[in-house]
Amino acid sequence: MQTFDYHRPASLAGALEALRGAEDGKILAGGQSLLPIMKLDLVGPSALVSLKGIAELRGIDREGDTLRIGAMTTHAEVAESDVVRDAIPGLAAMAHGIGDAQVRNVGTLGGAIAHADPAADYPAALVALEATVVTDRRHIAADDFFRGFFTTALEDDEIITEVTFPVPDKAAYAKFPNPASRYAIVGVMVAARRGGVRVAVTGAGRGVFRVEAMEHALSDEFVAGALDGIAMAPDDLVSDMDASGEYRAHLLGVMARRAVEACG
Repeated sequence: MQTFDYHRPASLAGALEALRGAEDGKILAGGQSLLPIMKLDLVGPSALVSLKGIAELRGIDREGDTLRIGAMTTHAEVAESDVVRDAIPGLAAMAHGIGDAQVRNVGTLGGAIAHADPAADYPAALVALEATVVTDRRHIAADDFFRGFFTTALEDDEIITEVTFPVPDKAAYAKFPNPASRYAIVGVMVAARRGGVRVAVTGAGRGVFRVEAMEHALSDEFVAGALDGIAMAPDDLVSDMDASGEYRAHLLGVMARRAVEACG
């Protein structure tokens, strides 16, 4: 690991100043994704700007039909929040299934979505729930935020401040996890609102994606049986040491049905 300067500002304004003043600065949230790749010398930032001391980036609250979660809120806080459990119980359950207890107590919502790992859980939740990513300068719809393999719409000096979720009528997430990392080999989030149904998949492609055929079928009849006969082409899915494209195609159908059933 290369040497770097370390900044721990107490405000968002201070974080932006430190980030823009560094030649190659990186934001440090929970560090569960950034620090491992730094140790492997895959990235070598000249400075780390920690967001841990910025109180305005933490917290969970609900206003009417909108759930707001601060970017520095940990996975454990999302999983254990009565506000989240009441508004979107499927989101709380999803957060409870991220990694292990150590990861959940350190990793953050903002850090997870900024990293945009193609096997992470949160991207599927944000896309299925039609969430909005709020930064220091703009609002970005989840559909526009995730751009593919470890890629987002964020600018280099842009900081996520919170994510807002419209409260759905029902939503649930189901995944087949890697037994070691707990990342999704395939994960599916299903969410139903008055405007229709959204089905978002993680782990199976080079980034999160939706399955429109499943969405149309579930909009007509929201039961697991409505998905019978709908299958993804294996060639469109990832094949790696964890699972072939054929197996992921099978898992996608199984996880989608389980998510629908979990909606109750």
